[in-house]
Amino acid sequence: MNRVVIFILCNGIALIFQAASAQQRAVSIKEALLLVQSQQPQVAAYKERADAASYDINLARNTLMPQLDVGYQAGYATYNNITGMSYPGLIMPISGPPSLSNTYDPVPGTAAAALLKWNPLTFGQRQAAVDKAAAQYKLAASQYDDALFREQYAAINAYLEAVYLQKLLAVIAANMERTNAGLQQSLVLAREGLRPGIDTAQFQSALAQAEMDRLNTQRQYQSQLSELSRLTALPEMPDHIQLTDTMLTAQIPVQAHAGGTYTDNPLYRYYQAKKSLSESALKEVQRAWRPRLDIWANAYSRGSGINADGTVHKADGWSLTRNNYGAGLQLSFPVLQFSQVSIRKKQYRSLLKADDAQLSQVALNLQKQSETAQYNYRQNLLVAQQAPVQSKAVRYAYEGLQLSYQSGLTDYTRLIQGQYDLLKAEIAEAGAYLQVWRSLLEIAVVSGNLQIFTDQLK
Repeated sequence: MNRVVIFILCNGIALIFQAASAQQRAVSIKEALLLVQSQQPQVAAYKERADAASYDINLARNTLMPQLDVGYQAGYATYNNITGMSYPGLIMPISGPPSLSNTYDPVPGTAAAALLKWNPLTFGQRQAAVDKAAAQYKLAASQYDDALFREQYAAINAYLEAVYLQKLLAVIAANMERTNAGLQQSLVLAREGLRPGIDTAQFQSALAQAEMDRLNTQRQYQSQLSELSRLTALPEMPDHIQLTDTMLTAQIPVQAHAGGTYTDNPLYRYYQAKKSLSESALKEVQRAWRPRLDIWANAYSRGSGINADGTVHKADGWSLTRNNYGAGLQLSFPVLQFSQVSIRKKQYRSLLKADDAQLSQVALNLQKQSETAQYNYRQNLLVAQQAPVQSKAVRYAYEGLQLSYQSGLTDYTRLIQGQYDLLKAEIAEAGAYLQVWRSLLEIAVVSGNLQIFTDQLK
């Protein structure tokens, strides 16, 4: 009965994997990176913010265009001033003879006007605003690049972990087959009186433990697939994702990697952009204490219910009977803002120094990370070269123990220890290969160029 159950269990696992793979969507690492860039909502949000920031540059430049306001208004106000009342902002104020005494009878008045305002010369203030807007866009774009880079790195990391767990499932399945073979052999040897019956119970216990390990590993594997589907925004369920770059646990990079510099890292570029923004903001503050030239022109028609001799003729108040125009320029200087501008300059200089110090710290961190990544790559490469040697030796030893057990020359303890050593060696070999790829990924991340990693994929 036990034989039938074990046979069904082992073959059932294979059937489950085959049935699932028939509906799976094949995903490579390169495709995962493209999906992160094109489908992930969080990355799309950063991109839209960067696009929105780009419009500020045109808005700052657009201030060179004149401003023209056209409007019409009608009112009902007291007699006391011959011009009546007008809403401020569009009609240029004018003066006129006051009435001889207070007369509070309402009189109608109308006006239609066109007011032109132009600031052709800003003494560098407009250019400072354009430079600041450009720096803000550069900062927003660097935030997008950094967010995309981080998410793509997370996708590769999740992919590598899923590949490792997939390999681990295969190793556990092979170990279960070896345990099942040992169980069958122990049953035969027990019937022939060559081995004690306790060996059968121990093999059954080992097989149950292997099944629990498989279930736990399967849970972790599904978790990584779920994380990968989240990062890539795939609509498929984790069970329907098939990893195609599965040879990472059986091979190492075949070419020497091309190193880069940490100055290409998106994080470094982000702090560079942040420093540039502080420089532009300081320049804008420095130019705030400069003259301002305004050119204006105004043309309007008005109507009043008061005649020149002081008599009231309300009907005339609803018609435009007097035409006026004027033009001029104004040069203004914020004399008393010197102290305020001086304080703000000190403030922005401190912010600039802070950004410069932060950039230096990021450069130092990335430089040390690059040195560590290079060293880890070399060491992990040496380990990966030794791992197959160990696996091969342990496999030979296990096969010898199998023959000795079948001949009754060794006991269960030595056999199961040899089998455990083989399991550890197979897991270590897969992990060693994967660590080389992880080290290469760290080099690519520090260099800010994931192609250092992806170019090694076949």
